[in-house]
Amino acid sequence: MIKRLIDKLLGKPAKPAAAAEAAAPTAPRIPLGHRVEVPASEHGIDPSLVDERAVKVVHALKEAGYEAYVVGGAVRDLLVGRRPKDFDVATNATPEQVKSLFRRAFIIGRRFRLVHVIFGRGRDHEVIEVSTFRAYLDASEATQIEGNEKTSKAELAGQAHAVDASGRVLRDNVWGPQIEDAARRDFTINAMYYDPETQIVVDYHGGIGDVKQRVLRLIGDPVTRYREDPVRIVRAVRFAAKLGFGFEAKTGAPIQELAPLLANVPVSRLFDEMIKLLQTGHALASIETLKAQGLHRGVFPILDAVYDDVRATPQQQAFVRQALADTDRRVNEGKSVAPSFLLACLLWHDVLAGWQQRKADGEHVIPALQQAIDAVFDARIGDISGRGKLGADMREIWMMQPRFERRQANTAFSLIEQPRFRAGFDFLRLRADVGEAPTELAEWWEDFSLGDDDERDALLAAAREAARPAPRRVPARAAAPAPAAGAPAAQETDDEAAESGEADDTGPPTGAEAPARKRRRRRRRSGGGAGGAAAEGGGEGGAAP
Repeated sequence: MIKRLIDKLLGKPAKPAAAAEAAAPTAPRIPLGHRVEVPASEHGIDPSLVDERAVKVVHALKEAGYEAYVVGGAVRDLLVGRRPKDFDVATNATPEQVKSLFRRAFIIGRRFRLVHVIFGRGRDHEVIEVSTFRAYLDASEATQIEGNEKTSKAELAGQAHAVDASGRVLRDNVWGPQIEDAARRDFTINAMYYDPETQIVVDYHGGIGDVKQRVLRLIGDPVTRYREDPVRIVRAVRFAAKLGFGFEAKTGAPIQELAPLLANVPVSRLFDEMIKLLQTGHALASIETLKAQGLHRGVFPILDAVYDDVRATPQQQAFVRQALADTDRRVNEGKSVAPSFLLACLLWHDVLAGWQQRKADGEHVIPALQQAIDAVFDARIGDISGRGKLGADMREIWMMQPRFERRQANTAFSLIEQPRFRAGFDFLRLRADVGEAPTELAEWWEDFSLGDDDERDALLAAAREAARPAPRRVPARAAAPAPAAGAPAAQETDDEAAESGEADDTGPPTGAEAPARKRRRRRRRSGGGAGGAAAEGGGEGGAAP
């Protein structure tokens, strides 16, 4: 409108509205697809793999008159016969309406408003994430913000749909029908809805077919979708590695070209995506996929520390591979994996290099390690280190390593009482596996931590004995002839050597060695002369007791 007004003031002919619209560049609109309901006889989902608490949430929403489905990655995993780790639910109820139906429910998020419905308490609690169907609006229909989440908080306040200059979505909270909610999801395999009561899968974009063909395909124009949310690049890598899927040609082609867009993503969100990438049970495959796409350098500061070609050593690479393999094994065995342990492994050799340099510069062991840890947090993690427990656990694992070398009673008993002892010990054992720490040290601590009181006392006694310096042995010498008169200096020199504990190896061997006998140094008498010297003499065996 303003442009047309300026043109009118300048006397320029006005363009027809249709011509103006045709001239304006527009991003390709995402196809909405069409609804296909796939029965259980075709999709083959095993209902026993569906979490009962997700079923309860769906049932409560439907009973209140709303639509509700299990959605996204959970449906994808169910289709390939996996038990999903997390269950999300999508509904046409607003966040406020969802919250009103559950006693323990909390509305979270600004970019995407969601509801967390909580079941259980403490460590055994489970969260079912409930989202409202969103309308699909392309970038031309959104409010464009010049900055980002941090620099444009005032402009974003109250906005339901906003994008930055590159097209990245900063707010997406416009509610809409399910068909549009499916279109705005990223990959076809994540855009399916499962009703656990009717056991019907609703599929708008051929997701079931892509699962069967093991293909990862973005909905709509890939360049547009990556620009909307560059984190989709990382998600594409994660899904490909986790599921063993290949990229559909158009989906894989622009990844390397658009990877610089990840620099605009908030550090905290990118950090969370990296943790997911390494904790899927396919960390090694994820790293290889990142390498294949050229994303292992320059995207994640932590991985930059790991895959620095200049500083990398075979021992460091073996350590990282072993850590990732152990993480994959634990995940696939259904065991928990602490992100702090994995991050401590990835950054250890950065810490180790700084620690060794500071010790070489004359700093004491513990202060040198503390300073090296602080430097690595600043360089590789930044404000993520402020996440409290994560940073504290990493620091504790690293600070335990020099303490393992001190096997005294007070240190040993206090160390095994530490809450993070097991993580610190596993870290030591990993170091021993690659030859960085003595194998016998790791074995000693394992025996000590598992032993009873008598076994621990024996281990401490053995450690004390091993640490005690070996006594110097002085071979016995044959009796020397009495010194000639006038040779008191030779006698004194011999006495001084015996007193200092120095062995004289010039005498013949005597078979069994005996400990050297300390000899008392004699005083000279004031009156010299041959008689005085002879009275002080008497050879080696004449020393006063």
